[in-house]
Amino acid sequence: MVMTNHTPRNLTLDQALAEAEARFVARNPRSMERHKAARQWMPGGNTRSVLHFDPAPLTMTLADGCMLEDLDGHRYVDFLGEYSAGLYGHTNQTIREAVVTAMERGTVLGAPNRYEAGLAQELVQRFPGIDLIRFCNSGSEANLMTFAVARAVTGREKFLAFRGGYHGGFLLMDGEHGKLNAPYDVELLDYNDTEGAVAAIRRVGKDLAAVTLEPMMGSGGCIPADQEFLEAIRKETEAVGALLIFDEVITSRLSEGGLQKATGVIPDLTALGKYLGGGLTFGAFGGRRDIMAHFDPSRPGGYLHAGTFNNNVLTMAAGLTGLTQVYTCKVAKTLNAAGDDLRRRINVCFKRVGMKAQATGLGSLMCVHFTDAPVKRPQDVKTLDPQIKRLFYMEMLERGQYMATRCMMTLSLPMGHPEYDGLVRAIEDFCVDNGPLLRELGYIQN
Repeated sequence: MVMTNHTPRNLTLDQALAEAEARFVARNPRSMERHKAARQWMPGGNTRSVLHFDPAPLTMTLADGCMLEDLDGHRYVDFLGEYSAGLYGHTNQTIREAVVTAMERGTVLGAPNRYEAGLAQELVQRFPGIDLIRFCNSGSEANLMTFAVARAVTGREKFLAFRGGYHGGFLLMDGEHGKLNAPYDVELLDYNDTEGAVAAIRRVGKDLAAVTLEPMMGSGGCIPADQEFLEAIRKETEAVGALLIFDEVITSRLSEGGLQKATGVIPDLTALGKYLGGGLTFGAFGGRRDIMAHFDPSRPGGYLHAGTFNNNVLTMAAGLTGLTQVYTCKVAKTLNAAGDDLRRRINVCFKRVGMKAQATGLGSLMCVHFTDAPVKRPQDVKTLDPQIKRLFYMEMLERGQYMATRCMMTLSLPMGHPEYDGLVRAIEDFCVDNGPLLRELGYIQN
């Protein structure tokens, strides 16, 4: 079902949401029933909190290219892209063949395999801040390892991070949902506050193990870091002997060598994950040679780094094939240029209809925020009414556009102009169809 009739609706926001939710329930009886059954065996019917949605998340049963199909037979363009892990789409034949070949040769070898050194070489050559690298199983694990390494190498306990940052399930930097956080001593600062970051680094000084940040906040709202902010943190951490950690789990796709290559600000340690496993479970951490050399098992007193599936042969095969045969440096430039153009078109669309909204981000990652004020840190959007974003999300589903509930979108390689055009049309339809309500709420000015 695609709503493109441009029928203005005079409703309150509560009424509009109630009607959207009623349509959602009516359209998705099988997903509703599936969720009800799942609640018997899993808390909330869920094993991954970010996928929770009331009254029920959609259950997806089929995927092809950049398309998804749910249990009730509705098809969507997949702008969620598995929160950036789905860069290759759902059915890349080259990666599929590599995984099948690896599987046919055996999957749990209990030994080094034929792919891992090649993948390590490719990553070291792409990311300027990585001289040596180790694999693990997720971006969350990779970030935990960077904290552990920083504390071990420096002999210091204190960390600085930024409010609204997300560095995996055990390092949530929001002060609200971190009850399961790893027990590191972390002080939170404001993102893109150069003066505040410099002052904090100098104040903590010799007690500071590391500063960690995403060079563009992902779950915080696709908010890029200012260049001077990154450069100042790099300079000050060096001055006090602390390490700089870049969490590039999401941003690694934004150039052939991540944002560290694009910005020229080179960290001491980098956490990686998401698409770099070719769509399979993957994590990695790497950095300066003198730091990572501590993991050499032949070195006296070397750090122990265990993990049964660190070199999972299927992931190693998919990751290596993806980087060498599919997401080449040329393709990375093309995809991110397409993302920059799409984000520009979305913002032009908002301006054309007089909508107080914007898409932030870089390259193939973006997020819609319902404000026309500058967005420099998560606090700038935290006070916005979440209900308008919920309405937007639900009506985008009706228009065949699947994205994160927080309205984050990621592009995948199978996408092209038809998908981009369809998204822009759907956004304009939403603004027109809800024109009276959006004017009443002050989101449309004309």
